[in-house]
Amino acid sequence: MAWLDYLLPLFFLFPLAAAATVVVALRSLHDARVRSPFDAHPLREPGQALRDRLDRAFATLFLNAALGPVLVLTPLVYGMGRMLFSRHQNWIEWALYGVLCTLLAIVVSFRLMRDYQRIRRLKLGLACELAVGQELERLIRPEAHPYFVFHDVPADTFVIDHVAITPHAVFVIETRARTPAISPAGETEDTVVVEHERLRFPGWMERRPQRKARQATRWVASWLCRELGQPVPVKGILALPGWKIEREVPDDDLAVVSGEGLAAHLTDACPAIAPMDPTLHDRVIEALNRRTLTRELGHLEGPSI
Repeated sequence: MAWLDYLLPLFFLFPLAAAATVVVALRSLHDARVRSPFDAHPLREPGQALRDRLDRAFATLFLNAALGPVLVLTPLVYGMGRMLFSRHQNWIEWALYGVLCTLLAIVVSFRLMRDYQRIRRLKLGLACELAVGQELERLIRPEAHPYFVFHDVPADTFVIDHVAITPHAVFVIETRARTPAISPAGETEDTVVVEHERLRFPGWMERRPQRKARQATRWVASWLCRELGQPVPVKGILALPGWKIEREVPDDDLAVVSGEGLAAHLTDACPAIAPMDPTLHDRVIEALNRRTLTRELGHLEGPSI
């Protein structure tokens, strides 16, 4: 029967299917999340959201790199089986199998290139978040000098990189990673000009970082007001690690800094703000602590913004 000529070659695909099953099973074992041995809560470090995305990116790269050859070889193996069982050699059919293998190889190559670029961007972003996190850790002192820092604070539809509570105000710190440009002479161009609504990098301009930082600042101020029943002083900071900052306008509602000496910047900004009531200061810390813990456990629900 003619249909057997197309059915029997499928048996040659069983080893490839077995290899694909093993690859998928190994990927499901990948879980880099670490939980506390004391209360089983997920442990979070600076840039934890980026760490999680980087882990997922590596898992995707593994899946594409392992399944790609299996996928590319599938038409070739099936075509070899067809050649064994077919009574007549149809060269157009064999050419189609070859074209299909080529197209699949191109698709897999593009996916691997995309994964490489994604991992490179995530690693740069993580490095910048860690640099800012190290600067913020300098704020942590004994109880007599009450500075507290939260990393990866979940909002309704996004994650805030850092929130620092000082005796005078709450600071919302957003970090953005950008690669400095290289001039035709081979020199590094790492100066960014800050305007009120945009950043002028060497060769391009962006509005989104400032807009997102202001959005995060407004969200924290609004959420704390709802949670505590009274307004809380909240200030926004946009950190661009590795860049030299040149301002065309003075800092108003959003300060743009390089990230270096960030702890000193926060302490210098505090005297210009009236001190918070100690009770309010403690309530802010408790509210943020509840927010991070309950969101991690999946029990926090809120309206989208």
